[in-house]
Order: sequence, then C-alpha cells, then structure tokens
Amino acid sequence: MNIIAVALAGLTALVCFISYLWVPKTKIFPISLGIYLLLEATVAALVISTGGTSSPFIALWGLACIFSGIFGLWGSLPILIAVSTFVANQYIIGDLSIQAIILVVLSSLLPLIASFIIWHNKSEKDELDSDNKAYQNLANKLSEVASKSEIVINAIGDGVIAIDSQGIIQLINPAAQEIIGWGKQDALALNYKSVLKLLDTKGNELDATTDPIQQVLNINQQIRTTSLTLLTKSEKKLNISLVVSPISQVGSGVIAVFHDVTKEKDDERKQAEFISTASHEMRTPVASIEGYLSLTLGPQTAQIDSRARDYILKAHASAEHLGHLLQDLLGVSKAEDGRLPNKPKVVNIITFVHEIVQGFEQKASAKGIDLIFSPIPTESTEKHITPAYFVNLDNDHIREIMNNLVENAIKYTPNGEIVIDIEGDEERVVISVKDSGIGIPAEDMPHLFQKFYRVDNKNTREIGGTGLGLYLSRRLAEILGGRVWAESIYGKGSTFFVELPRISSQEASNLTEKQTIQTKQEADKIAVNESEHVVIEPAQVGVTNGPINYVPRSQSLTPEQIAAYVTKQRALAQQQQIAVQTSNRPQSITIPVRGPQ
Repeated sequence: MNIIAVALAGLTALVCFISYLWVPKTKIFPISLGIYLLLEATVAALVISTGGTSSPFIALWGLACIFSGIFGLWGSLPILIAVSTFVANQYIIGDLSIQAIILVVLSSLLPLIASFIIWHNKSEKDELDSDNKAYQNLANKLSEVASKSEIVINAIGDGVIAIDSQGIIQLINPAAQEIIGWGKQDALALNYKSVLKLLDTKGNELDATTDPIQQVLNINQQIRTTSLTLLTKSEKKLNISLVVSPISQVGSGVIAVFHDVTKEKDDERKQAEFISTASHEMRTPVASIEGYLSLTLGPQTAQIDSRARDYILKAHASAEHLGHLLQDLLGVSKAEDGRLPNKPKVVNIITFVHEIVQGFEQKASAKGIDLIFSPIPTESTEKHITPAYFVNLDNDHIREIMNNLVENAIKYTPNGEIVIDIEGDEERVVISVKDSGIGIPAEDMPHLFQKFYRVDNKNTREIGGTGLGLYLSRRLAEILGGRVWAESIYGKGSTFFVELPRISSQEASNLTEKQTIQTKQEADKIAVNESEHVVIEPAQVGVTNGPINYVPRSQSLTPEQIAAYVTKQRALAQQQQIAVQTSNRPQSITIPVRGPQ
C-alpha cells in the first residue's frame, strides 16, 4: 500500500477527531469540506497505488463521489479536476483504453451526476419546506395579531373609524356603529362624509379648511376637538369629542376616535350656570366684609389692640382670597359659555405690558426680587430704539393674562429675578415671563393649564392659589386668537410664553382712526337729550354722587309714576345712610340706583 495513502488516511482521521471535540459554529462548512476533500484524496491515492482503473477500491471512489453534491461546486470541482488529470496522464503514457474510459465514467462522472440529482433536489425541497414553514409561521402570527387587534378595537367603548387616503372607510368598530347608527356592511367602502357627518357650532357642514379629517390627511398631524356636532343616521345631533390621528406618511390615511359628550356638555353648562350665579351673588357680601374689615383696621375708624389686629388681618387676607376665587370663578364661567366681552382696541404691546409690569414693582421689591422689563432698559448710556409691536385685541383680556403670569412668577420665586421680554415677527408677538423660582416638575407640565390644577409638592403647599389663573389665561389667549405655553426645569425656574397675532403699523394707524370715530359716535349716543327723556338726578333720590337715571318719554310715564320711582329710590338711599351710621363709617356708601351690575 502506498505510504501517501496511509499518511492521508492518518491526517483525515486526526482532523475528524479534532473536529469532533471542538469546532466553531461559523466554521462548520469549510471544515466539513476540508475533511471530505482529504477523504477523496485518501481514496484516490489508494486507488492509484493499487492498480488505477483495475484497483479493487474503485467502487469506494465512486461511493465517495456520490457525497460531493452536498458541498455543491466546492465538492465537485476538485473531483472533476482529479479525474481530468488522471485521464490526461493515461492518454500521454498511452495506457488509455476503452475499458478505462468506461470505468472512469461509471466510477466518477455518473456518481457526480447522481450526487447533484440527489442532494440538489433535496436541498431545494428542504429550502422549499423551510420557506413554506416560515411563510406559514408568519401567516399564523399575522392572523393572531389581526385577531387580537380586532378584539381590542371591538372592545373599545369609543367609536373607531379607519379611513384611507381617498376618504374611504376601511374599518368601523361596534361602538362607532352604535353611536352613528350605521351598520358595518353599510358603512364600509363608503366615503366618510356620508357616514361621519360633522357640523360646526352653528350647525353648518364643514368645508375642507375646517374638516379635521381632511386637515390630518393634508398635514399629517394629530387634531383634537370637542367643539363639533355629529349628525347620526336618524338625524339626531350629538356633541362629540374627536381625535383624528395620521396612520403613517402624509395621505396614507387616518384613524378617527370619537365619543358622545352630550351629557358631559350639559353637566358642564349646568355647573357653569351654578358657579356663575353663586359667584355673582356672593361677590357683593364678600366685598362688604372686606370693606368693613378694612375700616376696622383704619386707626381713624376703630381702636383695637395688637392681638385683635392680628386676627382681623388674617380674616381680611381670607376675605381677599375668597374675593379673588369668586372673581376667577366668574371669569372662567363667562369664558366657557362665551359671555366674556371681546372689544378689540389697537395698542402697542411694548408700552401696554410695561405699564402692567410697573404695577408689580412694589410687590416684587417687597419680596427682594428684581423685576426686569427687557424691551425698555432702565439704565443705558446709548440710545435705545424700542420696536413697536401693535395688536388689535381686547386690552382687558391681555391685562388679565399678564397679571396672572407676573403675579404667579412673583409668588413662586423666593428670590432672584423675573425677566419680561417681548419678541415677534411680521405675524405674531411673543411675550415671555421668565423667573428663577422653584420650577415645575416634568410630570405636572401636561396638566398645568387645566382647571383647578395646582402643583402639589413641599415647595407649593405653603403658597395659596385657586388653580384657575393659568386655565383662565389659556382660555383668554384662545379667545384672542393666540396661545399660552410654558417651559420649566424643576428647581431652576420657569418661563411662560404668550403668543398673540400682530398687525402692521399701517393697519394699526387705520384701525386706530376708525376706533376713535366709533368711540365718539358711541359717546354721542350716550349723551341723552332731555327733550326725549325724563332725567332723574342723583339728588332727587337722596344721594350726592350717584349715577343719573334716564326714563324714556316714549314709555308715557305719568308724573305720578315718576314720583313713585323717585320716592322708592329715596327710601333705598335712606336705608343706605342708616346702615352707614350704624357701622360708624365716616364717609357715605353710594349704591347705584340701577342695582348691582
């Protein structure tokens, strides 16, 4: 036996043993290929050393060739090269016979062909089976996810409608079917406008610019609204809360989630009516209590000891707090039911806000806080040009917002500074109130502008408040066509921003001229002609500085009726004087003859 065959056999056995003990997973194929090629080389050496084509081990060579297909071309090419070399060598030495060619074909080429047929088909079958199995697994998983999603969507109490980019309804859950009165089979594949009929506050159908679903399809941003009405299939109108969210890219489709808030809206209306009535009725007695307490604290009206003064001071502070609460409640109630007046007037926001800030300088100074108004430097050796930012908005609303923000900044800043700044562009003005106070925790930021919400931690428990100031500021900003938001780092201070729509200087000039003319016309209407009215002077009803009453002559009042009215008002005035004398108040209290406003 040839020594080469023995050496190759030994090397093959050694490599197999080492591979059995240890082989990296990433190297299995190349090591297996190497072992197979060593085995082929060992058999080839054995065949050549024992007679070549007449060797008794020629069948072993054919058997080894059958496994070459496992390794593809990497296993077949070395065999083809070896066989071609053998045939060429036999031809050169003149020992290539027909019998040798037949043996080569039978022992080498046929096993190679058989190997490809066996292993290649099996590999394809295994791969196909593997692909089918993977596909089946994926299909099962998708089916399972779809089933779970359908269960979740059907279990949601809110109405859910999925709409594609063309506005066609692709999904509607049972809650939506119950709310709008449409069945699943009737609603699917229809345009959403035929099923989800949305109306504005005036009962008009929405156009493309006000339709939240169309807007989300265009801008791909979520929209929330509670101001729309839904017209059901039975023509019933429902107040709804609607959230429209985009699915992915612009125009891909949206998910509309809505629920009926008619009862909630009705409860809110009743609650607002109660709060408004209670606040209005309680405001007058609370003001009287506060006034009498103020008189008691005056050294000219009462003599009290220090202990009693301390009690009265605390009662006075509580009365003031209650008065602020009632005023805030009344303001919130008016804002929610649309009773807040909105009388726009052109104003330069720089000078207007500066006047408001100046009103807080004493309060900030008493607490040791620097109140800085950045647009107008207090000390400057260089000339400073202050920009003019004009707005045409209700001045009282702006004042209320700024009062709330500056007062809060002073309240929640133990020491340091508060900086008020104003910036803007051609379309908007942004007022910022930045303090170095206690800051707001991140978890409280989303709820900051909600009604009655107050940050509750160790730093705020000693600070009073109603939880209505920021809510009212937000509502007032929305009425003005702007917005309010805040940024804060807990422990390092907060910054509140107010954004308002700006007008140009030319537009401000034109509007100011028109408003001046309008104000003069209104003043002329108030100036009542005595030939058309009966004028009742304050002295006629027993007061010195009350308002004048005008009774239209068109009512054809008789002199007796006018005299009875005067007598009644005089009696009320006398009662007021008696009450003043009883309370030892040195000056008179004047009650308007028209009653409380």
